Amino acid sequence: MSNQPDVILFTDGACSGNPGPGGWAAILKHPSTGSVRDLSGAHPETTNNRMEMTAAIEGLKALKAGKRMRVHLVSDSQYVIYGLTQWIDGWLANNWRRGKKAGSPPVKNVDLWKELYALSQQHDMTYEFVRGHTGHPENEACDRMAVAAIANLKNM
Repeated sequence: MSNQPDVILFTDGACSGNPGPGGWAAILKHPSTGSVRDLSGAHPETTNNRMEMTAAIEGLKALKAGKRMRVHLVSDSQYVIYGLTQWIDGWLANNWRRGKKAGSPPVKNVDLWKELYALSQQHDMTYEFVRGHTGHPENEACDRMAVAAIANLKNM
């Protein structure tokens, strides 16, 4: 059995103002077949972090339901990557709070974190952080699609 992922999921989010109108984009690449699927969307009032998370959520939701896959998530969002690889265990242990003490503040964007976590548990996930705006082809393409989604929203 190959260690190659079934799907490579590239994601990016963008915001025009933070908060402000935001866009998200995802590219799903299937290395074995060469097929590629682009997804994008926008929200009229949001934050950059919410758009970064939405890109990952929508990408995972686009996968075939009920089929466990090896998914490699590539993002320029440290918030998404660290959240899923370093912070999530603490949040779960603290009932989605940012500390152990009673009265600790809730995790920001907890609605999206819960959804993203649940979706990530349906697959065998690996993660890769890439620096944004450094010429990574799929990251640059996601950025263009997210920005275009904002422009389309503003033109409606």
